[in-house]
Amino acid sequence: MQNVDFTLCEGEIHALMGENGAGKSTLIKVLTGVYPEDGEGTIHIKGLDKAAVIRSPQDAQKLGISTVYQEITLCPNLTVAENMYIGRGNNKVMNWKKMNDGANKILQSLDIPATATQQLSSCSIAIQQMIAIARAVDMECKVLILDEPTSSLDDNEVEKLFGMMRDLKAKGVGIIFVTHFLDQVYEVCDKITVLRDGKLVGEFVIEDLPRVKLVAKMLGKELDDMSEIKSENTVYDGDDADQVIYEAEGLQSAAKIKPFNFYIKKGEVNGFTGLLGSGRSECVRAIFGADRVIAGSAKKNGKPVKITKPIEAMKNGIAYLPEDRKVDGIVGDLSVRDNIILALQVLKGFFHPISKSQAYKFADEYIKKLEIKTASADTPIKSLSGGNQQKVILARWLLMNPEYLILDEPTRGIDIGTKIEIQKLVLQLASEGMSATFISSETDEMLRTCSRLVVMRDRKVVGELSGEDLTQNKIMSTIAGGDQK
Repeated sequence: MQNVDFTLCEGEIHALMGENGAGKSTLIKVLTGVYPEDGEGTIHIKGLDKAAVIRSPQDAQKLGISTVYQEITLCPNLTVAENMYIGRGNNKVMNWKKMNDGANKILQSLDIPATATQQLSSCSIAIQQMIAIARAVDMECKVLILDEPTSSLDDNEVEKLFGMMRDLKAKGVGIIFVTHFLDQVYEVCDKITVLRDGKLVGEFVIEDLPRVKLVAKMLGKELDDMSEIKSENTVYDGDDADQVIYEAEGLQSAAKIKPFNFYIKKGEVNGFTGLLGSGRSECVRAIFGADRVIAGSAKKNGKPVKITKPIEAMKNGIAYLPEDRKVDGIVGDLSVRDNIILALQVLKGFFHPISKSQAYKFADEYIKKLEIKTASADTPIKSLSGGNQQKVILARWLLMNPEYLILDEPTRGIDIGTKIEIQKLVLQLASEGMSATFISSETDEMLRTCSRLVVMRDRKVVGELSGEDLTQNKIMSTIAGGDQK
């Protein structure tokens, strides 16, 4: 990051935008004392007659700077109240009743459905995210930094968060909001600062920067209408275009989804859509054998198959990019190269190791093909940006050359440019005959990518849409009243 100027005013919600690797996280970590300043530049805070010195997160906290990161950093084995007050006892014996009463008071004021004495691990990811924000709010911060806070929230929870943000804004708190959701930026923010390649592109009042121009500034080039992505790819038109690659009947798993039927044809891109918690992910996890299947049957290329665990799915040419890349995707301490060859090595068996020369060849090929930004193939994957980690996982499965690729939230938490690259790649692979199931919380992304959508509500299928019915309004009406059809 070089020569970046950033100004946050009292009572302002300020979006910090840019592709993965643009410098957003670096700037935040400098402001919060995670990264030391390099001697150049200064940080000024209202009320101080000289530049602030921030050498640690504790220094930032004392200056009224609180941060809620994308990856929840709370302790699941502690109670909600303990998580809210941990590190704030000033080494004195904590008054447990006062702590629990204080935690319940702020939980109630923010309308968060949790109690002080509840163990955090019993809360959903969305509620844990809200508790992390409540902790920051309760510390009477002057500056609140929200790094992708909405990535695990559904629409109602996002609106609740925006209400909290607006209330804090009215009280004079300055909020730095980092997100990849353009709609959210234009709904709640006053200003936008754009970074690219570690440098400042500019600061803009929200009304002066239309979405197309914002995307252009983030990418450093003009961008055609994103709705045209699908037209750039040809539809698979092989003689076997009507061949059903995979089908399931009455499939049900221990994850409490209702029995569902499903099929996908060769070269087709379809998807599961629905609100958060509707059962989208549980359906594809059942298909891949990641969750225990308790009922139903499946066929692969017309022949019965029994897939009860991922290795059986892989042997049948099915690949799965999971929703949570941190937990189920990357192996953080392994190199980019080792992460890329992992699935193929599992298929071959560890008594038949991939040779060093093959591993180098495979890694170099896919780093180049997917334009993965990494210092080298030996770099630990945990050092890469979220978008590049996602590309590495995608490379892992493409190296396996699957017939059927399942992508669960492949673009969550990554920049707009990488999102478009992944969407185009999926459609290109489909045009070459690969089948793909695509899941995204962003409806417009699903409409750009899929030719058929299975609509979910309350862990059951409530409809299927294709052709002229593939519209946002139709999806919403099906979610609301699918049982009546």
